[in-house]
Amino acid sequence: MLMSTPLPFVRDLSIEYGVADTVSPLIRRVVAKNPSAFTFKGTGTYIVGRGTVAVIDPGPLLVEHVSALTGALAGETVSHILITHTHADHSPAAAPLKEATGAQTFGFGPHGSGRTRELEHDPGLGSGPFEEGGDRAFVPDVRMREGDAAAGPGWHLTALETPGHTSNHLCFRLVEEDAVFTGDHIMGWSTTAIGPPDGDMAAYKRSLARFLPPGDVRASRFWPTHGPPVRDTVGLVQAYLAHRREREELILHAMERGATTIPDVVARVYLGLDPRLVAAAGRTTLAHLIELIDRGTVVAEGVPGAPAQYRIRH
Repeated sequence: MLMSTPLPFVRDLSIEYGVADTVSPLIRRVVAKNPSAFTFKGTGTYIVGRGTVAVIDPGPLLVEHVSALTGALAGETVSHILITHTHADHSPAAAPLKEATGAQTFGFGPHGSGRTRELEHDPGLGSGPFEEGGDRAFVPDVRMREGDAAAGPGWHLTALETPGHTSNHLCFRLVEEDAVFTGDHIMGWSTTAIGPPDGDMAAYKRSLARFLPPGDVRASRFWPTHGPPVRDTVGLVQAYLAHRREREELILHAMERGATTIPDVVARVYLGLDPRLVAAAGRTTLAHLIELIDRGTVVAEGVPGAPAQYRIRH
């Protein structure tokens, strides 16, 4: 039987909820108390700079988290509220933080604004692979694109377009510390869920490749919104891409052995899966199948989704 290579996950993270922890000369982190199978120990909201600061991913709409943020920011000026993407564990607290500080919000656009495809229907896979779904209420005051900058005294952040996990995902490069805030694009504690139609596996792989030679992004450290920092940046991205290649091989192997539906594939490929993650595995499998269909390797009988039958093109 084909097996996946273990990923070099790092899950050692000591936190105190609601406390602004100084994690580098320019960065403080406040972790929301929303731990789950999808958020690890919770959403890490980053404060960049001193005096005049940027806030990255304000997080979920939890009163205690918003209070912790406003307390940590007392006496400072928030010039930018930056959003990596519009999932409900990342962007909803932007609204009360904006009201409290008067800062503008910045992001790629509303949920789904970078989407290039739609599925007619997708019954049977649940509403999405995430415990908390899309934040459709968030619309940024300022829309950011590749290379757009946010800056303050002693810090400069540059937007990187990284679609895949969502169609509107951005990462932010902190020039002064040779670091990138990676949102959910790259996380040291887990792989990233890709859920169509907003998630796109091919786009995700292209976005990952930017972080490897000869790609255009270099960084000595990643700061994901969930989990600890990543120091072996190249090694983790290489492992991520290898994992996606191996997952694709496992899906095709399952199909060669008779699997024709997404539930069939998930049962054969994701052995010992946490029941809370079955929907996420189904959607990620769908993302792989859509890419295989686009490449002409797989054929779907019906609209891609749980009810469809799949076969390898011979």
